[in-house]
Amino acid sequence: MENSVLNYLESTARKFPDKLAISDGTLEITFSEWRHRALCLAEMIQSKINKKHCPILIYLPKSTNTLISFAGVLYSGNFYTPTDIRFPFHKIEGVLSCLQPELIISDHKSAAKLIENGISEDNILFLEDVDFSKEVSADKFLNTIIDTDLAYVFFTSGSTGVPKGVAITQRSIVDYIDWAAKEFEIDEHERIANQAPFYFDNSILDIYLCMSRGATLYIVPEMFYGFQAKLLAFLEEKEITFIFWVPSALVGSANSGLLERFHLQSIHKVLFCGEVMPNRHLNIWRKVLPEAVYANLYGPTEITDVCAFFRVSRPFADDDPLPIGNACRNTEILLLDDENQRITEQDKMGELCVRGTSLAVGYYGNKEKTNEAFVQNPLNPYYDEKIYRTGDLAHYNEFGEIMFDGRKDFQIKHLGYRIELGEIETAILSIEGIDNACCLYDTELQKIIAVYQSSSHIEGLEIKKLLLQMLPKYMVPSEFQDVDQMPYNDNGKIDRKQLKAQFIQ
Repeated sequence: MENSVLNYLESTARKFPDKLAISDGTLEITFSEWRHRALCLAEMIQSKINKKHCPILIYLPKSTNTLISFAGVLYSGNFYTPTDIRFPFHKIEGVLSCLQPELIISDHKSAAKLIENGISEDNILFLEDVDFSKEVSADKFLNTIIDTDLAYVFFTSGSTGVPKGVAITQRSIVDYIDWAAKEFEIDEHERIANQAPFYFDNSILDIYLCMSRGATLYIVPEMFYGFQAKLLAFLEEKEITFIFWVPSALVGSANSGLLERFHLQSIHKVLFCGEVMPNRHLNIWRKVLPEAVYANLYGPTEITDVCAFFRVSRPFADDDPLPIGNACRNTEILLLDDENQRITEQDKMGELCVRGTSLAVGYYGNKEKTNEAFVQNPLNPYYDEKIYRTGDLAHYNEFGEIMFDGRKDFQIKHLGYRIELGEIETAILSIEGIDNACCLYDTELQKIIAVYQSSSHIEGLEIKKLLLQMLPKYMVPSEFQDVDQMPYNDNGKIDRKQLKAQFIQ
Protein backbone atom coordinates (compact mmCIF):
# COMPACT_ATOMS: atom_id res chain seq x y z
CA MET A 1 0.00 0.00 0.00
CA GLU A 2 1.28 3.46 -0.91
CA ASN A 3 2.05 5.88 1.92
CA SER A 4 0.97 8.92 -0.12
CA VAL A 5 -1.18 9.74 -3.13
CA LEU A 6 1.96 11.35 -4.57
CA ASN A 7 3.40 7.88 -5.13
CA TYR A 8 0.52 7.47 -7.59
CA LEU A 9 1.67 10.51 -9.56
CA GLU A 10 5.32 9.46 -9.43
CA SER A 11 4.49 6.00 -10.78
CA THR A 12 2.00 7.18 -13.42
CA ALA A 13 4.33 9.93 -14.69
CA ARG A 14 6.99 7.26 -15.23
CA LYS A 15 4.63 4.82 -16.96
CA PHE A 16 2.63 7.30 -19.04
CA PRO A 17 4.71 10.51 -19.21
CA ASP A 18 3.15 11.85 -22.42
CA LYS A 19 -0.42 10.64 -21.90
CA LEU A 20 -3.15 13.26 -21.46
CA ALA A 21 -3.92 13.50 -17.74
CA ILE A 22 -6.31 16.45 -17.36
CA SER A 23 -8.28 18.63 -19.74
CA ASP A 24 -10.49 21.55 -18.74
CA GLY A 25 -11.16 22.88 -22.25
CA THR A 26 -8.50 25.57 -21.86
CA LEU A 27 -5.45 23.85 -20.37
CA GLU A 28 -4.47 20.25 -21.07
CA ILE A 29 -1.53 18.59 -19.35
CA THR A 30 0.19 15.20 -19.48
CA PHE A 31 1.12 13.20 -16.40
CA SER A 32 4.76 14.29 -16.58
CA GLU A 33 3.63 17.92 -16.86
CA TRP A 34 1.29 17.48 -13.88
CA ARG A 35 4.17 16.17 -11.79
CA HIS A 36 6.63 18.81 -13.02
CA ARG A 37 4.33 21.77 -12.41
CA ALA A 38 3.33 20.46 -8.99
CA LEU A 39 6.97 20.15 -7.95
CA CYS A 40 7.75 23.70 -9.11
CA LEU A 41 4.79 24.95 -7.12
CA ALA A 42 5.84 22.91 -4.06
CA GLU A 43 9.26 24.55 -4.09
CA MET A 44 7.70 28.01 -4.19
CA ILE A 45 5.30 27.11 -1.36
CA GLN A 46 8.25 26.08 0.81
CA SER A 47 10.10 29.27 -0.05
CA LYS A 48 7.05 31.28 1.09
CA ILE A 49 6.24 29.54 4.37
CA ASN A 50 9.07 27.05 5.09
CA LYS A 51 6.68 24.93 7.17
CA LYS A 52 4.97 21.56 6.91
CA HIS A 53 1.65 20.06 8.02
CA CYS A 54 -0.03 23.44 7.48
CA PRO A 55 -3.38 24.29 5.90
CA ILE A 56 -3.26 25.96 2.46
CA LEU A 57 -6.41 27.35 0.87
CA ILE A 58 -6.90 26.86 -2.88
CA TYR A 59 -8.84 29.82 -4.27
CA LEU A 60 -9.09 29.17 -8.00
CA PRO A 61 -11.76 28.51 -10.64
CA LYS A 62 -12.45 24.81 -11.16
CA SER A 63 -9.68 23.97 -13.59
CA THR A 64 -6.54 22.00 -14.40
CA ASN A 65 -4.60 24.54 -12.33
CA THR A 66 -6.63 23.56 -9.26
CA LEU A 67 -5.43 19.96 -9.54
CA ILE A 68 -1.84 21.10 -10.12
CA SER A 69 -2.22 23.11 -6.90
CA PHE A 70 -3.54 20.11 -4.93
CA ALA A 71 -0.48 18.06 -5.90
CA GLY A 72 1.87 20.98 -5.28
CA VAL A 73 0.55 21.47 -1.77
CA LEU A 74 0.94 17.76 -1.01
CA TYR A 75 4.52 17.67 -2.35
CA SER A 76 5.32 20.62 -0.08
CA GLY A 77 4.30 18.50 2.93
CA ASN A 78 1.15 20.48 3.67
CA PHE A 79 -2.57 19.88 3.11
CA TYR A 80 -5.13 21.67 0.98
CA THR A 81 -8.63 23.07 1.31
CA PRO A 82 -10.43 23.98 -1.93
CA THR A 83 -13.23 26.50 -2.10
CA ASP A 84 -15.28 28.17 -4.84
CA ILE A 85 -14.41 31.67 -6.03
CA ARG A 86 -18.14 32.27 -6.64
CA PHE A 87 -19.02 31.85 -2.97
CA PRO A 88 -19.98 35.10 -1.19
CA PHE A 89 -17.08 36.35 0.91
CA HIS A 90 -18.90 35.72 4.21
CA LYS A 91 -18.82 32.00 3.39
CA ILE A 92 -15.08 32.14 2.59
CA GLU A 93 -14.61 34.09 5.82
CA GLY A 94 -16.11 31.21 7.82
CA VAL A 95 -13.60 28.81 6.29
CA LEU A 96 -10.70 31.22 6.83
CA SER A 97 -11.70 31.71 10.45
CA CYS A 98 -11.67 27.98 11.18
CA LEU A 99 -8.74 27.00 8.96
CA GLN A 100 -6.33 29.91 9.56
CA PRO A 101 -4.37 28.97 6.42
CA GLU A 102 -0.66 29.67 6.24
CA LEU A 103 -1.03 30.51 2.55
CA ILE A 104 -3.65 31.01 -0.15
CA ILE A 105 -2.97 29.83 -3.71
CA SER A 106 -4.81 31.88 -6.30
CA ASP A 107 -4.41 33.84 -9.52
CA HIS A 108 -4.50 37.61 -9.90
CA LYS A 109 -8.04 37.73 -11.28
CA SER A 110 -9.58 35.48 -8.61
CA ALA A 111 -7.63 37.01 -5.74
CA ALA A 112 -9.07 40.47 -6.39
CA LYS A 113 -12.14 39.56 -4.28
CA LEU A 114 -9.91 38.45 -1.39
CA ILE A 115 -7.81 41.61 -1.52
CA GLU A 116 -10.93 43.80 -1.67
CA ASN A 117 -12.05 42.14 1.56
CA GLY A 118 -8.86 42.79 3.46
CA ILE A 119 -6.70 39.73 2.70
CA SER A 120 -3.07 40.80 2.37
CA GLU A 121 -1.23 40.00 -0.87
CA ASP A 122 1.64 38.76 1.31
CA ASN A 123 -0.54 35.77 2.25
CA ILE A 124 -1.28 34.87 -1.39
CA LEU A 125 0.86 32.82 -3.75
CA PHE A 126 -0.07 33.82 -7.30
CA LEU A 127 0.20 31.00 -9.83
CA GLU A 128 1.39 33.48 -12.46
CA ASP A 129 4.54 33.98 -10.35
CA VAL A 130 5.56 30.31 -10.32
CA ASP A 131 8.59 29.50 -12.50
CA PHE A 132 7.61 26.30 -14.31
CA SER A 133 10.82 26.22 -16.38
CA LYS A 134 13.13 24.89 -13.65
CA GLU A 135 13.87 21.28 -12.75
CA VAL A 136 12.90 20.23 -9.24
CA SER A 137 13.68 16.87 -7.61
CA ALA A 138 10.85 15.03 -5.87
CA ASP A 139 13.14 13.17 -3.44
CA LYS A 140 13.47 15.97 -0.90
CA PHE A 141 9.67 16.13 -0.65
CA LEU A 142 8.65 12.48 -0.74
CA ASN A 143 11.03 11.25 1.94
CA THR A 144 9.28 13.23 4.67
CA ILE A 145 5.64 12.26 3.96
CA ILE A 146 3.93 9.51 5.97
CA ASP A 147 0.49 8.00 5.52
CA THR A 148 -1.07 9.61 8.59
CA ASP A 149 -0.30 13.11 7.32
CA LEU A 150 -3.37 15.12 6.38
CA ALA A 151 -4.09 15.38 2.66
CA TYR A 152 -7.08 17.72 2.73
CA VAL A 153 -9.70 19.42 4.88
CA PHE A 154 -13.13 19.76 3.24
CA PHE A 155 -15.73 22.02 4.78
CA THR A 156 -19.30 20.92 5.28
CA SER A 157 -21.94 23.04 6.95
CA GLY A 158 -24.21 20.13 7.91
CA SER A 159 -27.54 20.93 9.50
CA THR A 160 -26.32 23.87 11.59
CA GLY A 161 -24.93 26.07 8.82
CA VAL A 162 -21.66 26.45 10.79
CA PRO A 163 -18.72 25.20 8.68
CA LYS A 164 -16.93 22.08 9.92
CA GLY A 165 -13.59 21.09 8.39
CA VAL A 166 -13.40 17.34 7.80
CA ALA A 167 -9.74 16.29 8.05
CA ILE A 168 -8.70 13.31 5.89
CA THR A 169 -5.31 11.57 5.82
CA GLN A 170 -3.23 10.29 2.92
CA ARG A 171 -3.85 6.73 4.13
CA SER A 172 -7.63 7.10 3.93
CA ILE A 173 -7.53 8.28 0.30
CA VAL A 174 -5.13 5.52 -0.76
CA ASP A 175 -7.30 2.87 0.92
CA TYR A 176 -10.39 4.20 -0.89
CA ILE A 177 -8.79 4.59 -4.31
CA ASP A 178 -7.09 1.17 -4.27
CA TRP A 179 -10.43 -0.43 -3.43
CA ALA A 180 -12.37 1.48 -6.11
CA ALA A 181 -9.77 0.89 -8.83
CA LYS A 182 -9.85 -2.86 -8.18
CA GLU A 183 -13.62 -3.13 -7.69
CA PHE A 184 -14.45 -1.24 -10.89
CA GLU A 185 -11.43 -2.37 -12.93
CA ILE A 186 -10.02 1.08 -13.66
CA ASP A 187 -6.98 1.35 -15.93
CA GLU A 188 -5.25 3.84 -18.23
CA HIS A 189 -7.94 3.48 -20.90
CA GLU A 190 -10.60 5.08 -18.70
CA ARG A 191 -11.91 8.50 -19.76
CA ILE A 192 -13.56 10.17 -16.76
CA ALA A 193 -16.08 13.03 -17.00
CA ASN A 194 -15.81 14.99 -13.76
CA GLN A 195 -19.02 16.60 -12.49
CA ALA A 196 -18.39 17.13 -8.77
CA PRO A 197 -16.97 20.47 -7.60
CA PHE A 198 -13.43 20.09 -6.28
CA TYR A 199 -14.53 21.24 -2.80
CA PHE A 200 -17.01 18.32 -2.71
CA ASP A 201 -15.69 14.91 -1.66
CA ASN A 202 -17.22 13.08 -4.65
CA SER A 203 -14.43 14.64 -6.73
CA ILE A 204 -11.82 12.63 -4.81
CA LEU A 205 -12.67 9.49 -6.75
CA ASP A 206 -12.31 11.18 -10.15
CA ILE A 207 -9.04 12.94 -9.31
CA TYR A 208 -7.18 10.07 -7.71
CA LEU A 209 -8.41 7.32 -10.02
CA CYS A 210 -6.97 9.46 -12.79
CA MET A 211 -3.70 10.00 -10.91
CA SER A 212 -3.29 6.40 -9.75
CA ARG A 213 -4.22 4.48 -12.91
CA GLY A 214 -3.27 6.84 -15.72
CA ALA A 215 -6.88 7.51 -16.71
CA THR A 216 -7.73 10.82 -18.41
CA LEU A 217 -9.86 13.32 -16.52
CA TYR A 218 -12.12 15.67 -18.47
CA ILE A 219 -13.49 18.55 -16.40
CA VAL A 220 -17.01 19.10 -17.73
CA PRO A 221 -17.89 22.81 -18.10
CA GLU A 222 -20.38 23.52 -15.31
CA MET A 223 -22.77 25.44 -17.58
CA PHE A 224 -23.40 22.24 -19.58
CA TYR A 225 -25.50 20.77 -16.75
CA GLY A 226 -28.13 23.39 -17.55
CA PHE A 227 -28.05 22.50 -21.26
CA GLN A 228 -28.48 18.75 -21.61
CA ALA A 229 -27.80 18.66 -25.35
CA LYS A 230 -24.39 20.26 -24.79
CA LEU A 231 -23.65 17.94 -21.87
CA LEU A 232 -24.48 14.77 -23.78
CA ALA A 233 -22.65 16.01 -26.87
CA PHE A 234 -19.58 16.52 -24.66
CA LEU A 235 -19.79 12.93 -23.37
CA GLU A 236 -20.11 11.69 -26.95
CA GLU A 237 -17.28 13.83 -28.35
CA LYS A 238 -14.79 12.90 -25.60
CA GLU A 239 -15.83 9.22 -25.76
CA ILE A 240 -16.32 9.22 -22.01
CA THR A 241 -16.23 5.77 -20.40
CA PHE A 242 -16.75 6.53 -16.69
CA ILE A 243 -19.02 8.92 -14.80
CA PHE A 244 -19.42 9.37 -11.06
CA TRP A 245 -22.11 12.00 -10.59
CA VAL A 246 -24.62 13.13 -8.00
CA PRO A 247 -28.05 11.65 -8.79
CA SER A 248 -29.55 15.05 -9.64
CA ALA A 249 -27.15 15.32 -12.60
CA LEU A 250 -28.19 11.87 -13.87
CA VAL A 251 -31.86 12.71 -13.25
CA GLY A 252 -31.47 15.84 -15.37
CA SER A 253 -30.16 13.81 -18.30
CA ALA A 254 -32.89 11.17 -17.88
CA ASN A 255 -35.60 13.85 -17.78
CA SER A 256 -34.28 15.56 -20.90
CA GLY A 257 -35.49 12.82 -23.26
CA LEU A 258 -32.21 13.24 -25.15
CA LEU A 259 -30.20 10.22 -23.97
CA GLU A 260 -31.15 8.07 -26.94
CA ARG A 261 -30.25 10.79 -29.45
CA PHE A 262 -26.53 10.65 -28.66
CA HIS A 263 -24.01 7.89 -29.21
CA LEU A 264 -22.99 7.17 -25.61
CA GLN A 265 -22.05 3.50 -25.94
CA SER A 266 -18.49 4.24 -24.78
CA ILE A 267 -19.91 4.84 -21.27
CA HIS A 268 -19.54 1.52 -19.49
CA LYS A 269 -19.46 2.61 -15.84
CA VAL A 270 -22.11 4.82 -14.23
CA LEU A 271 -21.58 5.44 -10.52
CA PHE A 272 -23.55 7.83 -8.33
CA CYS A 273 -23.43 9.09 -4.75
CA GLY A 274 -24.50 11.98 -2.57
CA GLU A 275 -28.29 11.54 -2.36
CA VAL A 276 -30.98 8.98 -3.17
CA MET A 277 -31.07 7.86 -6.81
CA PRO A 278 -34.69 7.31 -7.95
CA ASN A 279 -35.12 4.05 -9.84
CA ARG A 280 -37.48 5.57 -12.39
CA HIS A 281 -34.68 7.76 -13.72
CA LEU A 282 -32.03 5.07 -13.29
CA ASN A 283 -34.19 2.71 -15.36
CA ILE A 284 -34.08 5.22 -18.23
CA TRP A 285 -30.28 5.12 -18.16
CA ARG A 286 -30.30 1.32 -17.89
CA LYS A 287 -32.59 1.05 -20.92
CA VAL A 288 -30.38 3.33 -23.04
CA LEU A 289 -27.08 1.78 -21.89
CA PRO A 290 -27.99 -1.78 -20.85
CA GLU A 291 -24.40 -3.09 -20.94
CA ALA A 292 -22.99 -0.49 -18.54
CA VAL A 293 -22.10 -1.21 -14.90
CA TYR A 294 -24.27 0.82 -12.50
CA ALA A 295 -23.35 1.28 -8.87
CA ASN A 296 -24.94 3.16 -5.99
CA LEU A 297 -22.23 4.44 -3.66
CA TYR A 298 -22.95 5.76 -0.18
CA GLY A 299 -21.01 7.72 2.37
CA PRO A 300 -20.64 11.05 4.14
CA THR A 301 -17.61 13.36 3.83
CA GLU A 302 -16.38 12.08 7.20
CA ILE A 303 -15.51 8.64 5.83
CA THR A 304 -13.50 9.71 2.73
CA ASP A 305 -16.54 9.84 0.46
CA VAL A 306 -17.73 6.21 0.33
CA CYS A 307 -18.13 3.34 2.82
CA ALA A 308 -20.82 1.20 1.11
CA PHE A 309 -21.76 0.30 -2.44
CA PHE A 310 -24.32 -1.64 -4.42
CA ARG A 311 -23.87 -2.92 -7.97
CA VAL A 312 -27.25 -2.62 -9.64
CA SER A 313 -27.40 -6.21 -10.86
CA ARG A 314 -31.13 -6.98 -10.87
CA PRO A 315 -34.30 -5.26 -12.15
CA PHE A 316 -36.04 -2.68 -9.98
CA ALA A 317 -39.51 -1.24 -10.40
CA ASP A 318 -39.74 2.54 -10.74
CA ASP A 319 -41.08 2.89 -7.20
CA ASP A 320 -38.55 0.52 -5.58
CA PRO A 321 -35.91 2.00 -3.27
CA LEU A 322 -32.33 1.22 -4.25
CA PRO A 323 -30.06 -0.53 -1.70
CA ILE A 324 -26.78 1.03 -0.64
CA GLY A 325 -25.50 -2.52 -0.46
CA ASN A 326 -22.63 -3.60 1.73
CA ALA A 327 -19.44 -2.20 3.20
CA CYS A 328 -16.43 -1.46 1.02
CA ARG A 329 -13.25 -3.45 1.59
CA ASN A 330 -11.45 -2.69 4.86
CA THR A 331 -14.55 -0.99 6.26
CA GLU A 332 -17.21 -2.25 8.66
CA ILE A 333 -20.72 -0.86 8.93
CA LEU A 334 -22.60 -1.24 12.20
CA LEU A 335 -26.33 -0.67 12.56
CA LEU A 336 -26.90 0.33 16.18
CA ASP A 337 -30.21 0.63 18.01
CA ASP A 338 -31.09 3.22 20.67
CA GLU A 339 -29.32 1.11 23.31
CA ASN A 340 -26.14 0.89 21.17
CA GLN A 341 -26.75 -2.78 20.49
CA ARG A 342 -25.89 -4.18 17.08
CA ILE A 343 -28.80 -4.91 14.74
CA THR A 344 -28.45 -8.00 12.57
CA GLU A 345 -32.05 -8.97 11.86
CA GLN A 346 -34.00 -8.00 8.75
CA ASP A 347 -36.13 -4.83 8.59
CA LYS A 348 -35.13 -3.42 11.99
CA MET A 349 -33.97 0.16 11.70
CA GLY A 350 -30.87 1.59 13.38
CA GLU A 351 -28.25 4.30 13.06
CA LEU A 352 -25.57 3.58 10.47
CA CYS A 353 -22.10 3.77 12.05
CA VAL A 354 -18.73 3.14 10.41
CA ARG A 355 -15.34 1.87 11.54
CA GLY A 356 -12.14 1.54 9.54
CA THR A 357 -9.30 3.37 7.82
CA SER A 358 -11.76 5.53 5.90
CA LEU A 359 -12.66 7.59 8.97
CA ALA A 360 -11.60 11.22 9.13
CA VAL A 361 -9.37 12.12 12.04
CA GLY A 362 -12.03 14.61 13.10
CA TYR A 363 -13.15 18.18 12.49
CA TYR A 364 -10.24 20.55 12.12
CA GLY A 365 -9.84 22.76 15.17
CA ASN A 366 -13.14 21.60 16.66
CA LYS A 367 -12.70 18.99 19.39
CA GLU A 368 -16.24 19.40 20.69
CA LYS A 369 -17.90 18.46 17.38
CA THR A 370 -15.29 15.76 16.79
CA ASN A 371 -16.08 14.09 20.12
CA GLU A 372 -19.82 14.17 19.36
CA ALA A 373 -19.52 12.34 16.04
CA PHE A 374 -16.36 10.22 16.38
CA VAL A 375 -16.99 8.11 19.45
CA GLN A 376 -15.71 4.99 21.16
CA ASN A 377 -17.11 1.83 19.58
CA PRO A 378 -19.76 0.78 22.13
CA LEU A 379 -19.25 -2.86 21.11
CA ASN A 380 -15.58 -2.72 22.09
CA PRO A 381 -14.90 -2.04 25.80
CA TYR A 382 -11.28 -3.26 25.62
CA TYR A 383 -9.25 -0.56 23.82
CA ASP A 384 -9.68 2.78 22.09
CA GLU A 385 -11.45 2.38 18.77
CA LYS A 386 -13.40 5.16 17.09
CA ILE A 387 -16.53 4.81 15.02
CA TYR A 388 -18.31 7.56 13.12
CA ARG A 389 -22.01 8.05 13.85
CA THR A 390 -23.45 9.18 10.54
CA GLY A 391 -26.89 10.26 11.79
CA ASP A 392 -28.36 8.17 8.95
CA LEU A 393 -30.94 5.44 9.51
CA ALA A 394 -30.82 2.09 7.72
CA HIS A 395 -32.00 -1.52 7.84
CA TYR A 396 -31.15 -4.88 6.26
CA ASN A 397 -33.38 -6.23 3.49
CA GLU A 398 -34.09 -9.88 2.67
CA PHE A 399 -30.80 -10.12 0.71
CA GLY A 400 -28.72 -8.88 3.63
CA GLU A 401 -28.18 -5.57 1.84
CA ILE A 402 -28.31 -2.26 3.66
CA MET A 403 -31.28 -0.04 2.81
CA PHE A 404 -30.95 3.68 3.46
CA ASP A 405 -33.91 5.06 5.44
CA GLY A 406 -32.97 8.72 5.52
CA ARG A 407 -31.48 11.08 8.05
CA LYS A 408 -32.44 10.88 11.69
CA ASP A 409 -33.59 14.47 11.33
CA PHE A 410 -35.73 13.48 8.30
CA GLN A 411 -37.64 10.98 10.42
CA ILE A 412 -40.85 12.53 11.71
CA LYS A 413 -43.66 11.53 14.03
CA HIS A 414 -46.98 12.33 12.37
CA LEU A 415 -50.46 11.27 13.52
CA GLY A 416 -48.80 8.87 15.95
CA TYR A 417 -46.71 7.17 13.24
CA ARG A 418 -42.96 7.27 12.67
CA ILE A 419 -42.44 8.21 9.02
CA GLU A 420 -39.39 8.47 6.79
CA LEU A 421 -39.76 11.42 4.45
CA GLY A 422 -37.42 9.67 2.01
CA GLU A 423 -39.94 6.85 1.56
CA ILE A 424 -42.57 9.36 0.44
CA GLU A 425 -40.07 11.02 -1.92
CA THR A 426 -39.28 7.65 -3.52
CA ALA A 427 -42.99 7.09 -4.18
CA ILE A 428 -43.46 10.56 -5.70
CA LEU A 429 -40.40 10.17 -7.91
CA SER A 430 -41.79 6.93 -9.34
CA ILE A 431 -44.69 8.86 -10.90
CA GLU A 432 -44.36 9.52 -14.62
CA GLY A 433 -43.88 13.22 -15.30
CA ILE A 434 -42.29 14.06 -11.94
CA ASP A 435 -38.79 15.40 -12.52
CA ASN A 436 -37.75 15.85 -8.90
CA ALA A 437 -39.29 15.96 -5.43
CA CYS A 438 -38.58 16.79 -1.81
CA CYS A 439 -40.75 16.35 1.29
CA LEU A 440 -40.79 18.71 4.26
CA TYR A 441 -42.55 18.57 7.60
CA ASP A 442 -44.20 21.56 9.21
CA THR A 443 -43.95 20.65 12.89
CA GLU A 444 -46.14 23.50 14.08
CA LEU A 445 -49.05 22.77 11.74
CA GLN A 446 -48.29 19.02 11.71
CA LYS A 447 -48.46 18.56 7.97
CA ILE A 448 -46.31 16.91 5.33
CA ILE A 449 -45.51 19.15 2.37
CA ALA A 450 -44.42 17.73 -0.98
CA VAL A 451 -42.42 20.10 -3.18
CA TYR A 452 -42.08 18.81 -6.72
CA GLN A 453 -40.86 19.79 -10.16
CA SER A 454 -42.85 18.51 -13.13
CA SER A 455 -42.25 19.18 -16.81
CA SER A 456 -45.77 17.78 -17.37
CA HIS A 457 -47.25 20.21 -14.80
CA ILE A 458 -49.09 17.44 -12.96
CA GLU A 459 -51.60 18.77 -10.44
CA GLY A 460 -51.08 18.02 -6.75
CA LEU A 461 -54.50 16.37 -6.58
CA GLU A 462 -53.46 13.85 -9.26
CA ILE A 463 -50.25 13.07 -7.38
CA LYS A 464 -52.24 12.57 -4.18
CA LYS A 465 -54.57 10.07 -5.89
CA LEU A 466 -51.61 8.06 -7.19
CA LEU A 467 -49.84 8.14 -3.81
CA LEU A 468 -52.93 6.75 -2.06
CA GLN A 469 -52.45 3.63 -4.19
CA MET A 470 -48.83 3.29 -3.04
CA LEU A 471 -48.69 4.55 0.55
CA PRO A 472 -50.79 4.39 3.72
CA LYS A 473 -53.09 7.40 3.98
CA TYR A 474 -51.18 8.84 6.96
CA MET A 475 -48.02 9.11 4.80
CA VAL A 476 -49.64 11.01 1.94
CA PRO A 477 -48.74 14.75 2.00
CA SER A 478 -51.54 17.17 2.70
CA GLU A 479 -49.94 19.95 0.66
CA PHE A 480 -48.29 19.90 -2.78
CA GLN A 481 -46.14 22.74 -4.07
CA ASP A 482 -45.15 22.80 -7.75
CA VAL A 483 -41.86 24.66 -8.48
CA ASP A 484 -40.41 25.56 -11.87
CA GLN A 485 -36.92 24.65 -10.76
CA MET A 486 -35.79 22.74 -7.68
CA PRO A 487 -33.09 24.69 -5.78
CA TYR A 488 -29.72 22.98 -5.36
CA ASN A 489 -26.93 23.62 -2.89
CA ASP A 490 -23.24 23.99 -3.76
CA ASN A 491 -22.77 20.20 -3.97
CA GLY A 492 -25.62 19.68 -6.43
CA LYS A 493 -28.05 18.27 -3.86
CA ILE A 494 -31.58 19.58 -3.28
CA ASP A 495 -31.38 22.62 -1.00
CA ARG A 496 -33.83 21.62 1.74
CA LYS A 497 -33.02 24.68 3.86
CA GLN A 498 -34.13 27.00 1.07
CA LEU A 499 -37.35 25.04 0.55
CA LYS A 500 -38.13 25.11 4.28
CA ALA A 501 -37.62 28.86 4.35
CA GLN A 502 -39.95 29.20 1.36
CA PHE A 503 -42.79 26.87 2.34
CA ILE A 504 -42.72 26.61 6.15
CA GLN A 505 -43.49 29.84 7.97
